[in-house]
Amino acid sequence: MCNTKNINNTKDLNTSSKTAAGSFENATAVGTPYDNAYRTLIDKCPQLIIPLINEIFGEHYTGKERIEQSPNEFFIISDNDRKIVTDSVFTIYGSHIGHYHIECQCEPDGTILIRMFQYDSQIAIRNYCLKENVLTITFPNSAIMYLRNTENTPDVATIRIRTPGGIVEYEVKSLKVREYGIEEIFEKKLLMLIPFHIFRYESKLKKIENDEKALAAIKAHYTDIRSRLEMLKENGQITDYEESLIIEMSNLVVDSLTRKYEQVRKGLGEIMGGVVLETLSTNALNQGIEIGREEGRDKHARETARLMLADGEDITKIAKYSGLSIEEIESIAKELTANSIG
Repeated sequence: MCNTKNINNTKDLNTSSKTAAGSFENATAVGTPYDNAYRTLIDKCPQLIIPLINEIFGEHYTGKERIEQSPNEFFIISDNDRKIVTDSVFTIYGSHIGHYHIECQCEPDGTILIRMFQYDSQIAIRNYCLKENVLTITFPNSAIMYLRNTENTPDVATIRIRTPGGIVEYEVKSLKVREYGIEEIFEKKLLMLIPFHIFRYESKLKKIENDEKALAAIKAHYTDIRSRLEMLKENGQITDYEESLIIEMSNLVVDSLTRKYEQVRKGLGEIMGGVVLETLSTNALNQGIEIGREEGRDKHARETARLMLADGEDITKIAKYSGLSIEEIESIAKELTANSIG
């Protein structure tokens, strides 16, 4: 039998390399606004990650698969015990089961691969299979989503592990946000990238701030993005809440990246935030509250019907007091009869 015991509450394996352990120094539970935006999207709207997985790993998920998110907090033993948080760890259940780990990285640095291996190894050991004195651990498919990149940023990096039994290696793929224009983003449904689209213009922000035509152009560009999102919502391809959250996270990232450029910050903020965002959030919240109320009323009505049926009350009387239709009450009666027979 395979043991799938989760060891979330235990401290993970220590490393004897001070350099490797030191790479965790900036990987604490407190992230940048960009990390927080990415994690929020994953946590609140996990289905948005599926097109990104298809793009990075060449998968062919349909978007209807079940996604199971795993705990993303780890502890590492060092001079001071530290909690670190990965950006996203999840499993997709479709035509096959896929395990994935993606980190949102502001820019390339010399320790990212070390951190990826440390994260991956701790993710892998959480669920293990021990059978006939053979311990099997499964590493996730790993990738780095670079918000900034240079000409030296690789499309694929390799982690090679020398073991007494031979060399084992696996790939860590890269997705470079700056390389995706808005047409490609919408064509491939990579809506997860929209909040970070402003990084594509980072090197031009100073010019845009001081050039009315350039400012008007980028405002028109973001107005187009808003219109496209609205169209997707109207066509039923995304929900009110998904649209709202994409816009909210876009505003968070834009606000942080354009702090030195007041005209850009204000102009895009009016498009990706403000009254529009408040209305969207309110509508999404009200929609959720109303759905909750309806579900609560229905649950209460059906429970009332069950109790009255159990007491032998007439169906017409039950319909009067529960608010359910005769057909609904007859269906509940059949369920009760089937359960009593079972």
